[in-house]
Amino acid sequence: MDAVGLTSERIPLPMPFGWFAVCYSDELEEKGVKALNYFGKNLALFRGEDGTPRALDAYCVHMGAHLGVGGKVIGNTLACPFHAWQYDEEGKCVHIPYATKIPGAAAQQCLKSWPCREVNQMIWIWYHPNDIAPQWEPPAYAECSDPEWSPFERYDWTIKTHPQEMAENSVDAAHFLYVHGTADYPSDWQSSYDGPLRHAYLDTEMTTSKGVVKSRIENGNDGPGQAWTRFTGLADTFLLASVTPIARDLVHTRFAFTQPKADVDGPRGSLAKAFIQEIVRQLNEDIPIWENKRYLPQMRLCDGDGPIMDVRHWFKQFLIAGAP
Repeated sequence: MDAVGLTSERIPLPMPFGWFAVCYSDELEEKGVKALNYFGKNLALFRGEDGTPRALDAYCVHMGAHLGVGGKVIGNTLACPFHAWQYDEEGKCVHIPYATKIPGAAAQQCLKSWPCREVNQMIWIWYHPNDIAPQWEPPAYAECSDPEWSPFERYDWTIKTHPQEMAENSVDAAHFLYVHGTADYPSDWQSSYDGPLRHAYLDTEMTTSKGVVKSRIENGNDGPGQAWTRFTGLADTFLLASVTPIARDLVHTRFAFTQPKADVDGPRGSLAKAFIQEIVRQLNEDIPIWENKRYLPQMRLCDGDGPIMDVRHWFKQFLIAGAP
């Protein structure tokens, strides 16, 4: 229990559906296996010999062993660590090494199979409470694969909040001044919405020791699980942010930053690093507010608050009544 009661009492929202990051690509090595705990479920993630990631419900239907703890990749199947029952990407048992016949129920789909994608140096899993197939694909961003941009600088947090609260926070103009102590607050956002995608930009001027620098901040969401921000002008930076529900009111948040190698390794290196640290500082300042605030279905907003309600209306499409 936190300072103002259980999170579920503070934030009575269901878990959203969409694509959510479960690990970085390099965290799942060749023929690797990982145990995951997301969406209130235990999962087994594995990379087949063809290099493709796959995910299944964690527990073998034979005697309940966790496939993600000691399981082995054989071809493009995952073998149970207990008795070596092998499951394909559809969740069917396709081989039992000591049996002449696979039980009928196991030969059908007996484990849930989770759609996976690998893009932007991360592995994404599709979650939907009603097991509806993916309704869009996670977009790729050039900075994440451009050899002229730096390797990801990574940060992560586990936060007692809901993805919607974090999405609304990104356009909450006034809090940048009063929570983060910025010189001003970004209030002139130009926003657009296209189904699961949200895009916004702001042209601004930043005061530095060498004068005023014209800058642009672009940000957006690709569904509730992938957010991004592109900073240009002062310190060119691309931030890929993922917000993955562990439970309905607990999220795993990852920030992955990349910058032009010419800046990171050149005379602007100190500025580039400081820019990232400032963004991380601001996220750390948001956490105690998120973890203790209450979700208000009816907010009392004023004209300087930013497009918070627009984001709330956009986010509503990912919430299914009656979901966990």
